[in-house]
Amino acid sequence: MTSLTTKRQLLTNARIILEDRVEEQADLLIENGIIATLGPADTQGVERIDLQGCLLAPGLIDLHCDALEKEAEPRPNVYFPFQLAATLADKRNAVAGITTVYHALSFANHELGVRNNAVAADLARAMAAHRGVGMVDNRVHARYEVTDETAPEILNALLAEGIVQLLSFMDHSPGQGQFRDVEAYRNYLAKTYKTSADDVEAILDQKRAAARGAMARMEQLAGNARRQGVPLASHDDDSTEKVAVLKGLGARISEFPVNLDTAVAARKAGLSTLFGAPNILRNASQSGNMKALDAVTAGVADCLCSDYSPAALLPAVLRLVDDDHLSLPQAFALVTRNPAQAAQLDDRGVIAKGKRADLIAIEGSGLAARAGRVWSRGQEVLRWQAH
Repeated sequence: MTSLTTKRQLLTNARIILEDRVEEQADLLIENGIIATLGPADTQGVERIDLQGCLLAPGLIDLHCDALEKEAEPRPNVYFPFQLAATLADKRNAVAGITTVYHALSFANHELGVRNNAVAADLARAMAAHRGVGMVDNRVHARYEVTDETAPEILNALLAEGIVQLLSFMDHSPGQGQFRDVEAYRNYLAKTYKTSADDVEAILDQKRAAARGAMARMEQLAGNARRQGVPLASHDDDSTEKVAVLKGLGARISEFPVNLDTAVAARKAGLSTLFGAPNILRNASQSGNMKALDAVTAGVADCLCSDYSPAALLPAVLRLVDDDHLSLPQAFALVTRNPAQAAQLDDRGVIAKGKRADLIAIEGSGLAARAGRVWSRGQEVLRWQAH
């Protein structure tokens, strides 16, 4: 994590996105890594930074980012050193304007590559070691495949070490959830890992068999996570019954509900719903499930995440504004305030006095917009230079 800066910085001439409005031509004072004042301030000895009318938003908060897996395994069974992967993922998120990122690592031993339990644990520990020197706040989101009998021992160890900051339960057993279409799951495994038809069927059979006993494993892990203060999430909910089960385990977040009825049920149960930014940009789900835009327009989308593309988060938010679906404060709440609340981060997510100075100055517009300057806990970690 970036070191705390004691430098006083006055950001001037900014269009500041607040919770309920945009404050035009406003100033903001950063002191000791937090937002000290909005508006007039004691400016003696400050560093003045003229933002020249740029939008100033809270740093983006991404609860589900798979990109670390791709940095570690850029091609099937081709690995980079995990320290390098952690560094690359950190930079990628800073460039995207993401100042708090939950790196989603799958613990699914029946799958292949980086999603093997031992490999995923090593990668989680590598990212935890990088936290102290990262550009942004890097956190670990452990995704437990509930059909895996071997992962709980490893996950309990990671929880005890303080490495996991978010735990989600996913069930990729064929015929339900994300892969209700069994043939779609076969195609996914075959294309992603170049797996033979016989090997694909062996994986599917293993998942079906291991589904027995899943609830007991989930209950044990959920209890441990709650004792450690680690928030819980569900994944690919496809029914009100599944929402109720995960709510009973203490889940706070419903990731990627696959249809509108389930998203509505999750909201009624008090869970924050999470959808993918790539879905917004493509106006389609890669798995053939509901469109994220439908959830937004129905008022049942609380958060957006990068899913597999950190670069998609900011443009997706701005597209919702440009297409008149949401106001600037409403759209940015999906990637700042709401995910902060869902993950129980009460020190960030809004631009207000006393909050962490995690900030992005946005240059350009539409799909060409970028985070031109990025502050993490008051430290400017990224600044684009003109040629």
